[in-house]
Amino acid sequence: MSNIAGSGCDILVPFNERKPLKEIEKSIIKRYRKELWSRFIKAIKDFELVKDGDKIALGISGGKDSILMAKLFQELKRHGQIKFELEFIAMDPGYHPNIKELLIDNCNYLNIPIHLFESDIFKIIDNIASDYPCYMCAKMRRGALYSKAQELGCNKLALGHHFNDVIETTMLNILYAGSFKTMLPKLKSSNFEGLELIRPLYYVREKDIERFTQNSGIWPLNCACMVAAKKTGSKRNEIKQMIKQLKDNFSEVDKSIFKAAQNVNMNAILGWEKDGQKYSYLDFYDET
Repeated sequence: MSNIAGSGCDILVPFNERKPLKEIEKSIIKRYRKELWSRFIKAIKDFELVKDGDKIALGISGGKDSILMAKLFQELKRHGQIKFELEFIAMDPGYHPNIKELLIDNCNYLNIPIHLFESDIFKIIDNIASDYPCYMCAKMRRGALYSKAQELGCNKLALGHHFNDVIETTMLNILYAGSFKTMLPKLKSSNFEGLELIRPLYYVREKDIERFTQNSGIWPLNCACMVAAKKTGSKRNEIKQMIKQLKDNFSEVDKSIFKAAQNVNMNAILGWEKDGQKYSYLDFYDET
């Protein structure tokens, strides 16, 4: 898979021609059952992400992760026993017309009926946060998606964060923020009452998403932000490369990072925070 640079956008370009839709959909259940479908279902069951009566808004950026998420949910609705509704929401934060056209074409071809709405996020980011655009852009995008989900009467918003996003976020917090905090599989919105964010690709590896995308012949959007395009590198990319190097000597290091957030020993940490209140292990040191 290669990159094409143009109009502030890198597009992942597969080597293969675009496969027929039925073949792409079948491959999710058959060819990539273990890597994609089974891990998607496991996350839904382990964390109770989808329940009867849910109306779920899927955030469709046009990237490889959200496209796969959309197809997985369509298969779940087609073959699953849970009764739920789906809304596919896509935001145009200020894309170049060619990028917007690619997003629409992909979704039309893959039978993903998106609600496309406009925003000026790229323009705003360029004015107020050009030095650190990605964090602010992600925050503003999420707020816009929450708002649209609420407008459509949804009680959940699904985003395409995957296994690698989870471990990279964990390491970013440890190394750059000096805190142990990970990306949760679901959480309730603090600003939009009644809305819950879910991450159904929590167990899915990025390499498997890339392989599915390439073999399907899909041209997904990567980053279409012209502000971020001016920057060379990022802390997240540094962490990604660091984990890759660590795996050369310890192939299971990514799994260990992931499991660390599930195996926190509260008797062996100096301090923690819960609901805005900070605690020290000394607060409980003399308790029997």
